[in-house]
Amino acid sequence: MSDTQNPEDQWQNQAMDVVHRFGLALKELHERNPWPDLPLLPGAMNQLMTELWDQGFSQAEIREAFEKTVADMPRYAAGDERRL
Repeated sequence: MSDTQNPEDQWQNQAMDVVHRFGLALKELHERNPWPDLPLLPGAMNQLMTELWDQGFSQAEIREAFEKTVADMPRYAAGDERRL
């Protein structure tokens, strides 16, 4: 990373990297799930919600973030159910 890079860009890049690594880790765990009848994602999302709560985010902030994200999914996915 360049020393002349805008601090706001550095912050945004760091935030995107954290989320990307989280997604990769969940994908790896999903692929190795020894209990196919117990999908990973619902539990992981619940754990994320409780971790956000434990870190001081409000119920309203967490709820709004999840709701806005789900509402934006059709635009991002462009009609595809899964990225292949």
